[in-house]
Amino acid sequence: MIRPRLLGASLVLASALSFGSLPAMALADQPAPSAVQPPATTGNVVLNTADRSLNLQGVVNARDAGGYKTTDGHTVRTGLVYRTGDLSKATDADLADLSGRDVKAVHDLRTSYEQQFMGVDKVPAGATEYHNDIIGQAPPQVMASTLMAGTDLYRAFITAPGASQGFADVLRDIAYNDGAVLFHCSAGKDRTGWTSAVLLTILGVDHDTVQYDYLLSNYYRGAKDGDMLNGVTASALAAAFDQVDQSYGSFDNYVHEGLKLTDADVSKLKAKLLS
Repeated sequence: MIRPRLLGASLVLASALSFGSLPAMALADQPAPSAVQPPATTGNVVLNTADRSLNLQGVVNARDAGGYKTTDGHTVRTGLVYRTGDLSKATDADLADLSGRDVKAVHDLRTSYEQQFMGVDKVPAGATEYHNDIIGQAPPQVMASTLMAGTDLYRAFITAPGASQGFADVLRDIAYNDGAVLFHCSAGKDRTGWTSAVLLTILGVDHDTVQYDYLLSNYYRGAKDGDMLNGVTASALAAAFDQVDQSYGSFDNYVHEGLKLTDADVSKLKAKLLS
């Protein structure tokens, strides 16, 4: 079982430069989804946007991570993995909803700076909280270049010290936890988006559908394509996959050499999440 991480990552200025604008946007009321149309669906999308949303009051971009078909004909089960924005403004009703969904683990991918600036998570009853700081150990020059959450940030998801360990901790917990697992960053779109992209790709979901799931952040946050403060863009996700190939030669090598997931870990993920 994964041990909770300490919340004591250093509060460096580079972290403030990197994420200073993003938390403020995440604290805003959740944009009306009707303001932006969802991305074009693929034939492997099982769950519609209304049913996918958790409809939480104080948590942005909160949705089920399942509901997709894989290339070999399986379906990613729903009700086992959730992706959201931060939980610092979760209402009592939100927490009761998450408890009712059997959320047993909450993985916070934010830096300690973000936790102090935005507030620590409110965790549903019965859940254990983990801190998996993805980007806090990145070099200052990388941190300073990521204000707009563009391609440099996404490449750092692969190259930054500690990033792979943080993502791997989430994936292992999903595999072995006997309940549902929730993971989030600030706005639930970048670090959270890459976590979901990696998970779905491991499970055998095709790239176009993985990209659809990623771009749904624009719909749930009411952000237009290219608005990197509020939303996401396909080029950023492509940069992460490109960096995977540059650093490891293939996605499979990234999973085994970068994330250090074993064949048993991957098999456990598939056994739990695929029907």
